[in-house]
Amino acid sequence: MPGCTGSPEEQFYGSVTVGERGQIVIPAEARRQLNINTGDKLLVIGHPASNGLLLCSIEAFREFIAGLMEGVNRAEQKAGEESEDE
Repeated sequence: MPGCTGSPEEQFYGSVTVGERGQIVIPAEARRQLNINTGDKLLVIGHPASNGLLLCSIEAFREFIAGLMEGVNRAEQKAGEESEDE
């Protein structure tokens, strides 16, 4: 997803504490760098193989899915071209 490049140190913004109502505060540096503003809607996605969570904007998720679909389309085209060559 956008913003998911660089070393782990560049992507680590600190830790947060879950409050009584289940709320967390996203560190200010992360909000600035990722352009997260008051009122923005974020998706909360659980990782199927771990106890981790991913937060991302709907737009960033759309861009990620669009990139995946481009890869699928290229793979389908290549597979079609290879089967025509046989």
